[in-house]
Amino acid sequence: MENPLLLFPQLNISASKDKSYYKVMKPTVKEEPNKASKPGAKQKRNRLSLLLQKSELHEAEHLGKPTNLPKAPSVSPEEAMKWGESFDKLLSQKDGLDAFTRFLKTEFSEENIEFWIACEDYKKSKTTNELFPKAKTIYETFIRKDAPKEVNLDFKTKEVTSQNIEQPVITTFDAAQNTVYRLMEQDSYPRFLRSDLYLNLVKGRNPGRPTLRRRSRSFTVNDFQGVRPDFTIWQ
Repeated sequence: MENPLLLFPQLNISASKDKSYYKVMKPTVKEEPNKASKPGAKQKRNRLSLLLQKSELHEAEHLGKPTNLPKAPSVSPEEAMKWGESFDKLLSQKDGLDAFTRFLKTEFSEENIEFWIACEDYKKSKTTNELFPKAKTIYETFIRKDAPKEVNLDFKTKEVTSQNIEQPVITTFDAAQNTVYRLMEQDSYPRFLRSDLYLNLVKGRNPGRPTLRRRSRSFTVNDFQGVRPDFTIWQ
């Protein structure tokens, strides 16, 4: 059999073998991912710590906003104690009047003190022109039957007051105001003095201020290294 190289001189078998060999031996190199792009365990802990610090800082700022905290009482315990001396002394002080009004709102009877305040304002009127519109408003709000804030008056007092509305004078609501005053003095005032609202003020506490507890930070194992447990507290 003749040599194929002689019959086909243009066929370069060695070149083909070299090329095939190159293809077989050519290494397949896979690009390794950048190790630096993967955060290590230490880097993860640092990021977590930073997030916790930001979260706690945001929480502290939120709790520290004045709008989220009820206003502290402006009355001292000594002043609050004086309110227990008499009902008149309680109403004569603005802080006392405000505290008593808040208490009556918890009992859904604030119409009594609102009527008393309206009568006090009515008696400060200086002209007849001021009396008539104020008298009409007070009557429509507190006196007439089925008024939106009708106060509890006996029949005679209600009848006399209704008649005086036709020609109002400074003393038009005196009888009704005195009746409501005595009702609050004998009924609501003693309960106010026994209420938590008043007792907290006497003790120097603010019943409206919530107790804010700051969230404790997260601990790691390193925080407890070298610390021995004390089992005596369980004995």
